[in-house]
Amino acid sequence: MAKKKESPAEMPVEERLKNLYQLQIILTEIDRIRTLRGELPLEVEDLEDTIEGLKTRMGKAEGELAEVRARINDYRGKIDVANSQLATYREQMDNVRNNREYDLLNKEIEFQTLEVELCNKRIREAQVLEKESQAVLDKSKADLEGRQQDLEVKKNELDEIIAETKSDEEKLREKAKNLETTIEPRLLQSFKRIRKNSRNGLGIVYVQRDACGGCFAKIPPQRQLDVRMRKKVIVCEYCGRILIDPELAGVKQDAPAVEEKPKRRTRRTKKEEED
Repeated sequence: MAKKKESPAEMPVEERLKNLYQLQIILTEIDRIRTLRGELPLEVEDLEDTIEGLKTRMGKAEGELAEVRARINDYRGKIDVANSQLATYREQMDNVRNNREYDLLNKEIEFQTLEVELCNKRIREAQVLEKESQAVLDKSKADLEGRQQDLEVKKNELDEIIAETKSDEEKLREKAKNLETTIEPRLLQSFKRIRKNSRNGLGIVYVQRDACGGCFAKIPPQRQLDVRMRKKVIVCEYCGRILIDPELAGVKQDAPAVEEKPKRRTRRTKKEEED
């Protein structure tokens, strides 16, 4: 009959702590691999965001250009209509029959002349906006081209690093996943929370010369004894990291040096001095 697999909760504390420390070694190695990538992933992400922003700006500039050019064409159309009306009114001026008709035609000519002047003014204003929008569009295009080149370079660098480390990282992640199944869920969750809040990413440390291996705060003798007993999970009172003894971590520490007592100096008698 096959032996029933021991659940994480039923494992001795010593075994759970040992598995947890092994898990940390693996996760630290994964962190080291990710560190090799440096800031490249963030740089790639920033460049992609910048490119999207430039595309949005270009789209807005193109929309403004289209609107301004449509407005200019509309004004030019109005000028053509007004000039046509002016030509008609001026022809009619030669055939006026009374002062009333003359005054009416004069007013129409004056109105159409003002309309032409106004449209020309609006065209000049629109042409200024057109130049500004075109300048924004040209600059955005140049910036976009430069950013796309930078993105391509950064992506190639990142892809090369990922290709070199992908296999190792996948193997480590598989090992970490298998180890996690051997650790009690509550303990694993606490470890991950502690590790996330630690600057150096360590959630479990061994005692180094009577001090916590994470924050280096002194550990009371009784607490050190509890750590060495491996009967329960002990955490540092200062930084909250889980503590284990060096032996469980597979670390050999040098024995503290024993101070030699100074030799007692005996006083020589007068007779010994004379001899």
